[in-house]
Amino acid sequence: MSQLQSNLYGIPLKNPLVAGACSLTARSEKVKELENAGIAAIVIKSLFEEAIQLEKFQLDESLERYNDLHAEMLTHYPHLEHAGDKEHLMMIEKIKKSVSVPVIASLNAVTTEGWVQYAKDIAATGVDGLELNFYSLPVHSEVSAEELETGQLNALKAVKDAVSIPVGVKLSPYYTHLTNFVTALEEAGADGVTLFNRFFQPEIDIISEQESATFSFSQPGDHLLSLRWTALLSDRIKCPVTMSKGVLDDEDVIEALLAGASSVQIVSTLYKNGIPYVQEMVAGLEKWMELKGYQTINDFRGKMSKKKQQDPWAYERVQYIEMLLKKGTLF
Repeated sequence: MSQLQSNLYGIPLKNPLVAGACSLTARSEKVKELENAGIAAIVIKSLFEEAIQLEKFQLDESLERYNDLHAEMLTHYPHLEHAGDKEHLMMIEKIKKSVSVPVIASLNAVTTEGWVQYAKDIAATGVDGLELNFYSLPVHSEVSAEELETGQLNALKAVKDAVSIPVGVKLSPYYTHLTNFVTALEEAGADGVTLFNRFFQPEIDIISEQESATFSFSQPGDHLLSLRWTALLSDRIKCPVTMSKGVLDDEDVIEALLAGASSVQIVSTLYKNGIPYVQEMVAGLEKWMELKGYQTINDFRGKMSKKKQQDPWAYERVQYIEMLLKKGTLF
């Protein structure tokens, strides 16, 4: 029997499959189903500081709407305040109690104070780890890439100083120099990195001539960008790499591990194929390992990373012309 033990952000796992943050991981009954299907860890749906700020503003605006019209409105009703992150913390505690596999909270804040305070609140629930979602849409020309990255590094350092649980970082691929930034994250104390986040993208409705939000699941092949960077980075840093975005079946899991990943996060395949599909993915991994004669994940993890390839350009080739010349098919 193959041994599938691995880790996420240094947290021991019974196998490499992790349920990524999504609506399924916000419901205790679904989380229990995931555990029964064989998932090794749960990343709870993210807490967004911006959402809390917006809800607080809307509540204050609603409560103060008639203050200038009726003076007695200032004292007629008791003072009310937005609950902040309390509802989310209750959800975390409920989910943590419902399963025995590791539970990791996910946080997306916009201020240093938010990163630190929410991280402290989350750590107090007893979760096994914390995942920071780093992403900033660079729309302000007066803010440099260095400023954005420095702000994220400072946020990581502040969170690491504030909590004692493992802290990983989930990234987008949109950095000027991803290798440099990931190295800096490790030096700042990151216990691991996940590559990459999947975002909603805007679309234009040509009939109404209005912007419309789109939601689409990952498709076959969507994991290739994450695969490239997993192979490039897994040799360069000591902290574990988790591959995300487009991991749909057991073959994608095997590719991720060969490239050097310690674990994978899955979401789209849970919606497309159902939660029980986790069992098939685990079984597929075991069958492949037995076929190849591997006893443990570490027997082959990173076997196809950048450092292990005879072709030094295996994961750095970006132009079709170079690939065609190498294969001798240009003419």
